[in-house]
Amino acid sequence: MTATLRVMLDQLVAPTDAGLAEASRELATALVIAEPAGCEVEAILPAGGDPSAAAVPGIAGVRRTALARRELATALQMGVGTGIGGGMIHSPTLLAPLVRHDRVHDNDQTVITMWDLRAWESPDELGRSAVSWNRAMLKRAVKHADAVVVPTHIHLARLSEIAPKLGDRIRVIAGAAPYGFAVPSDEVGRRRELNLPEGFLLLSGGSASSDALAVAFAAIAQTGVDLPVVVVDVPEGQEPAMSDLAAASGIPERRMHLRGALAAPDRAAVFGATVALVAPAQRTAFPWRVVDALALGVPVIAADSPVHREVIFEGGVLAEGADASSLAESLAAALAEAVSSASSAERLAVLSGDRGRAFSWREAADRVWQLHAEL
Repeated sequence: MTATLRVMLDQLVAPTDAGLAEASRELATALVIAEPAGCEVEAILPAGGDPSAAAVPGIAGVRRTALARRELATALQMGVGTGIGGGMIHSPTLLAPLVRHDRVHDNDQTVITMWDLRAWESPDELGRSAVSWNRAMLKRAVKHADAVVVPTHIHLARLSEIAPKLGDRIRVIAGAAPYGFAVPSDEVGRRRELNLPEGFLLLSGGSASSDALAVAFAAIAQTGVDLPVVVVDVPEGQEPAMSDLAAASGIPERRMHLRGALAAPDRAAVFGATVALVAPAQRTAFPWRVVDALALGVPVIAADSPVHREVIFEGGVLAEGADASSLAESLAAALAEAVSSASSAERLAVLSGDRGRAFSWREAADRVWQLHAEL
């Protein structure tokens, strides 16, 4: 008898977040590659959208729900029937049928994933409806989820404080850079298409306070290093606010290059010309661009935080600071040291690359299969 793991892939046909969409595809692909004997992977997709966008090599089948993603999300929040059915269900996000089921007699399992805790730590940065949906889904998870996957042990500790009734159902399985993530052979051409210079400092995020880019801009300005500054993953419409933040810190507009979310090949090309990644955020969220940098051996200068200590470990420089001003000074000192000589940059690149090998979607998939086997 074949055991089917059904994976929610709503982000592939109706993406709400580029990072979640990429993580969903990468995990689904790895789950197929890692299939144990007698097992298969099936996709669950909402109605609407282009199903070909969710094509994953080796997927055994696709089940479409009767509802489009927005309506499906509302129905799942309310716990009403959606037609998804039972079986082993794994969601790379919070979107899942969190309803009463019988794991013992019917072998039904539902596992969800939480990559960040912004709805609890920085709710003012999200819309009211998004905060309400996230919190409602966690409440349903407390009642009905067989396991909740988080990417770090820091997430586990923080989520245990937020939802203590989850108990030992919280499991740690980290994400990774995309499979085969490497600087492409046409990197120079891709950067030209993106209208980017050669040799720059890289940041990621938007104008939200928890992204802490104002701190990073202040640190860069303090170094006196006249390198271009590239910011990726800038939310649409936030470019003027980002330019204002940079200008307020003393970085002229001529040095700034703002881009939105990039597909993996373009992103890898950007890293190919990156002198150092500066990661100032300290929130409880998986640092995707930090993991990208580690995968490619790019020097990482990051704000000291529980998440960064766990993810970066000894693969980069962690800068301490009791407040925004002292953190900017520490980041500036670390960045100045990193770019002071070729030997410094090379040493950090080696440390970064060594740490990058700790993250793998294949390992994540193996652990997901093991989790469902244990359940």
